[in-house]
Amino acid sequence: MTSEAETKRDAVIGVLCLETSFTKIPGHIRNRTTFDFPVTYKVVEGATPERVVSQADPSLLEPFIRAARELEAQGVAAITGACGFLVLFQKQLADAVTVPLYTSSLIQLPMVHRMLRSDQKVGLLVAKKSSLTRRHLEAIGGEHVPVCVAGMAEQPEFREVMLEGRRVELDVDRLGREVLSQAEKLALDNPDMGALVIECTDLVPFAHAIQARIGVPVFDIVTLTEMVYRSLTRRSFGG
Repeated sequence: MTSEAETKRDAVIGVLCLETSFTKIPGHIRNRTTFDFPVTYKVVEGATPERVVSQADPSLLEPFIRAARELEAQGVAAITGACGFLVLFQKQLADAVTVPLYTSSLIQLPMVHRMLRSDQKVGLLVAKKSSLTRRHLEAIGGEHVPVCVAGMAEQPEFREVMLEGRRVELDVDRLGREVLSQAEKLALDNPDMGALVIECTDLVPFAHAIQARIGVPVFDIVTLTEMVYRSLTRRSFGG
């Protein structure tokens, strides 16, 4: 019989990654210090932010399926993604493996909505507002959730480093100011916003600062990954 310690030690979360080279700071899903449990990464060649976020390129589905199956063959206990816009592939990717697979923090959207008053909205902070379509929300049953959305595509540091890949080195302070300005504007423009879901994995390192600034519950890919991991490594109570 496998002991609880062995189960906990062996539960590894696999991460499907875009092809990017910029610095991944603590709090990013691709920085190992973000988690207190093991993660393993699989970069999908050719899956650039342009093809995933801006183009929603359907030809990337098969490479992502292959990558997910490779992670499963390595023995991961669950699989997630390093870009929220992968939500378009949620059903196909989940069907392709036998372990739990969740492509995006957006999967939390219907759950978060149910936690709020019926007259409140869920805020979404996304990489590119114009790329978020009804199809993305339909993929997780969130098309009827009242949302308000802010995007980062017009912010210089985010656009140059994350979307366009012009630089590898990230100006963390500059990006932090951009993120906080967009989150704060979203909250000011939508006083009925009861919670925020961060779609973009690149923005999660600033989640604590966002919450301190706007004062609502903040959900992202890290909160979801931590929940999934805990569900796979349950321990007895009081012993």
